[in-house]
Amino acid sequence: MRPSQPAVGVHSGHGVTLSPKTIPTFWALWGGFWLLMISVSIGNELHDPLTRWWEPVLWEGSSALVSTGWTLLAVRERGRYAQHLGRPLTWFGCYLRWLPLVFISWIALVYAIRLGVYAMADRSYDHPGWGFVIVYESLKLTYFSGLWLGVLFGIESFGQWQIQWRHLLQTQRALAESQLARLQGQIRPHFLFNALNTVSALMHTDVERADRLVAGLGDLLRISLRSNEHEMTPLADELRMLELYAGIMLERFRDRVMLEWRVDRTLLETPVPSLLLQPLLENAFKHGVEPRVDHVRIVVSVRHEASSLQVVIRNSGSRLAPQQRDGVGLRNCRERLSIIYGSAASLRVDNDDDGVAARIAIPMGDAAP
Repeated sequence: MRPSQPAVGVHSGHGVTLSPKTIPTFWALWGGFWLLMISVSIGNELHDPLTRWWEPVLWEGSSALVSTGWTLLAVRERGRYAQHLGRPLTWFGCYLRWLPLVFISWIALVYAIRLGVYAMADRSYDHPGWGFVIVYESLKLTYFSGLWLGVLFGIESFGQWQIQWRHLLQTQRALAESQLARLQGQIRPHFLFNALNTVSALMHTDVERADRLVAGLGDLLRISLRSNEHEMTPLADELRMLELYAGIMLERFRDRVMLEWRVDRTLLETPVPSLLLQPLLENAFKHGVEPRVDHVRIVVSVRHEASSLQVVIRNSGSRLAPQQRDGVGLRNCRERLSIIYGSAASLRVDNDDDGVAARIAIPMGDAAP
């Protein structure tokens, strides 16, 4: 099975994982905004011949400096409030309650910087009365804070969505792998039980044949255990497993069965779900050979058709009863195909002119999920 990859994130200490990728995006927007503000201010103010180039830089730069300080604090505290991202009003309320302190400190620091620089330049900084400044700057800061908190909220929410989506995909993959392991586990005891029954039937009548069966069963189990480590296996290994199983069954029914292989050798490296084909061949022996006394022909064909791998296991002579269309083996195969390929793969078992045919279609190349 493939190990699941851990989600990339930083734990906030409040049960919420934060995405570190959101912060560079936020600061890139922040820096671009202030560069634009300073550029526009310079362009507007330099039309006045009495304005020196550094004055608009000072005005916007002092606002940017103090605003950045408060924004750094807001970003630093985002982990504390991340648990409220699902409740926007609560999240915004946690930040906006600090606005009175922001108003006082921002106005005091920004105007102190401006007055200080103007004093060093031996110039006076003319501004409206303090009452107007407090009201005007407070309203502007309210709008400005709401805007950038909205940006931060949007970026954080998107980061949380990405993390939760990765967690969901990992959970789905883990469940699918667990289900595949369960389905594979159902197959092994089933064919082992049938193979041992075959050995038991021969050990008192033909010791040499029973010995060959035990040796073949050992090889079969060795490959089966190795396939437990992988969800997918090359078609060549899957066919080798099928040949070993068929060898055991042919020893039991050798006077009643002819087995024919029609395999396109260019497809042997194609990955297929491990232990997918054995239940189908087992059904051919169980329902097509075991209850009959006349000769049965089984054909295993593998070919490339359109954009899919087509595997057909056909046996002659018998007919498929309705209750046999949804047995444990067939249901198991369908579930595994659905988990791995979704609706892109299929398994059909139908009566045809000469008997019963089980057909598997598996997507290949660009058609594979």
